[in-house]
Amino acid sequence: MQGKEPNTLLQDFIEKCQVHNLKVTPQRVAIYRELFDSTEHPTVDAMFQVVKKKFPNISYDTVSRTMLTFAEIGMVDLVEVYGGAKRFDPNVSNHHHLHCVSCGKIFDFHSDHYNNLEIPDDVRRAFTVLTSRVVLKGICEKCSNPGKISP
Repeated sequence: MQGKEPNTLLQDFIEKCQVHNLKVTPQRVAIYRELFDSTEHPTVDAMFQVVKKKFPNISYDTVSRTMLTFAEIGMVDLVEVYGGAKRFDPNVSNHHHLHCVSCGKIFDFHSDHYNNLEIPDDVRRAFTVLTSRVVLKGICEKCSNPGKISP
């Protein structure tokens, strides 16, 4: 859970909901917990498959709208995926992504160098930059060495 204690995360969630006038429902709590327990950058479909085990009557639309709401209020980030399903990142701290073009997995990485990239003057004049994230595309170790056995 992103390095925080579950009770602290839940309290953060409740406070964020209160600030944005969102009801704290069992379904929202379940979606939030599953997002923050995930080591992936899940899609709505992946979250729906997990959450419906605990809430069999939950709709796909509820999960989708909830995750999009979480992104709108800054609880999670939408991940830059081009042409695929939207992916969500519960890690809203400053970090960057490695995207495997073979298996589709997205890996987080940190880099002070990339954190401090200078925004060109012409971009600053034409655009108000709110955040920046570097995305490196390539092939992960598992896909590069399919016969290699992981420890």
